[in-house]
Amino acid sequence: MADARDWLAVYLKGLAMGSADAVPGVSGGTIALIVGIYERLIAAVTAIDPDRIARVLAGVRASGRADARAAFREVDGGFLAVLGAGIGTAVVLVLSLVDALLSAVPVATYGFFFGLIAASAFVLYGAVDLETTSRKAAAVCGFLAAFLASGYAATALGHALPVVFVSGAIAVSAMVLPGLSGSLLLVVLGQYEFMSGTLAAFLDGIAAAAAGDGTAGIAGALPPIVAFLAGGVVGLFTIAHAVRRALEAARAATLAFLVSLIVGALRAPVIEVSMRLADSGETWTSAFPRFAAAAVAGAVAVIAVDRHAGVLEY
Repeated sequence: MADARDWLAVYLKGLAMGSADAVPGVSGGTIALIVGIYERLIAAVTAIDPDRIARVLAGVRASGRADARAAFREVDGGFLAVLGAGIGTAVVLVLSLVDALLSAVPVATYGFFFGLIAASAFVLYGAVDLETTSRKAAAVCGFLAAFLASGYAATALGHALPVVFVSGAIAVSAMVLPGLSGSLLLVVLGQYEFMSGTLAAFLDGIAAAAAGDGTAGIAGALPPIVAFLAGGVVGLFTIAHAVRRALEAARAATLAFLVSLIVGALRAPVIEVSMRLADSGETWTSAFPRFAAAAVAGAVAVIAVDRHAGVLEY
């Protein structure tokens, strides 16, 4: 039976995972490996099925509570709830900070993301075997998918609720895969800045409502947040399972595809900065030193994390 210290440890590990998940380039799955909970997390997530969900929900009736508690234990519900609370806390705090940084110092912020992504790709390619034609083809497909999406999504996808839903499904499913960053995929899809801004607006709306200034801020930000979370739930139990089956069936080719997505995604922060510079009238010549210095800092952060992780060894 876990005591309070055990649950606190799980919560703190969730904080670490959430902090990683909130920034492009570092995977929460990698952090789960580092802190020793990855296998438990995957076992818990994959234990969830419609039957157990129904049994837990049946606990609203007194006659079904004993079975509901049993089903909750079968999916390690306490662990998932406490871990999820830690992840959620960190995501809210980090994304609020990122939203402020994107407003104040966008070039340096995206430069930092570029360094995170580049160093992640460099580190992860050490675990990728490209000896066969099929693996090389998978790598090319992964690179092209991210490279082309980075250019198209930043300007064309928009932020309609169906787009946000699909983005949530893709991003959240990536959270449980070591080496693949859900936030990075949001950058590729052109949704990262929008969602960080939406979350900040939602928190401001809560503060305004608490001060008696109405709930308009909450109402405006709530639909995309609900769509994103709904997509995340769907993605966690569909896309994540599909990727794991692909890893079991053709691990090397799947890893080549996933890691090459990261390489192709290097285009995304460059395009975001280019758009900001075009709006402000600044040139890349003057902005590049800030971008490069922040990129070096991001790369150093990833290398520091990698020294403590056996990335993609699962």
